[in-house]
Amino acid sequence: MSASCSMERNSAQFTPYTYVYHDGTVFDLQPVRVVSSCRLDIYTFPFDVQNCTLTFNSYLHSLPAIQIGRFMSTEEVFQYSKTMMTTMGEWELTEIKSLHQQLPTSFNSTYEELRFFISVRRRSMLYVVNLLIPSCFLITVDLFSFLLPPQKVDRSLFKMTLILGFTVFLLLMNDLLPITGNTIPLISVFLSLCLALMVVSLLETILITNLLHSSTHYSEVPRWIRLSVIHILGHLVLLPPKPTQMEQIIQNPATLEMNASTKRASEGEAHGPEGPLDEDKAVEELRSLGRDLRVIRLKVEQELNVSQSTEDWNQVGFIIDRLLFAIYILFLSVSFICIIGMWVNSYNAS
Repeated sequence: MSASCSMERNSAQFTPYTYVYHDGTVFDLQPVRVVSSCRLDIYTFPFDVQNCTLTFNSYLHSLPAIQIGRFMSTEEVFQYSKTMMTTMGEWELTEIKSLHQQLPTSFNSTYEELRFFISVRRRSMLYVVNLLIPSCFLITVDLFSFLLPPQKVDRSLFKMTLILGFTVFLLLMNDLLPITGNTIPLISVFLSLCLALMVVSLLETILITNLLHSSTHYSEVPRWIRLSVIHILGHLVLLPPKPTQMEQIIQNPATLEMNASTKRASEGEAHGPEGPLDEDKAVEELRSLGRDLRVIRLKVEQELNVSQSTEDWNQVGFIIDRLLFAIYILFLSVSFICIIGMWVNSYNAS
């Protein structure tokens, strides 16, 4: 008797009974109790289905000295095995198949071999309730934290609390994760990505907070950032670039009408009842007014440039925030679909 990996020696008690029937049939029913181990594929943990093989043959005798056969059918073996299992524990027996064949030896003889293919399914409800659902709750709470306005609420404290709680949760649930196998379980990758997204969202919150409170000290937004982030990513996340303040002033007809009316009023005052002003005095007044207007214009342009630079940096921060929010939603949607699909597939496969 052999398994796919290893097997310990028989630990069952010796039974000194032999059954002899009137037709010459002799039954020597010696129980065999062994502990076998087989290779585990834990990639889809905790929705994995493991397949183990038990092989029965004789290494010393060939046909017709020893003949190996089934006393019961495969279905009867399966039902009898389920009734004899006092406790199912973590695993559930799902299927037993058998293969009976005769194989040649190197000494021009044959020997019989009987193989049992055993399929067991892990009971996943414990891991879903204690591991997957709390993780999904924490990552969902971190997702909804994006709805907090960064101008008025400090999101960083909230996110750091979530990261700390998620880290402590992973340390407490570490014993539930398998430590054997040749592959990394997909659930470990999922939990690592959840923690990575939480850390990235915290870094993004720090960046946005810095842009909102310190952007007045920054220079203008570089051209490549304006093109790639504000114009391209802004349209993708439904945050198109806003018109500049100078464009708003030009596009506002009320401002132009107010300037025109002011000009007409000044002309009316110049040609009032006292008659036209002296030409030299008028030229001097116009020159003085021109110098004042140039100073005012330079001051207004400087203020508009600083204000526009601040608005651009704030727009960059909002676009990055919206982009990470969309990535969060996409990651959670794909993760939930994959988890539900693997859960259903583990039952269909059995």
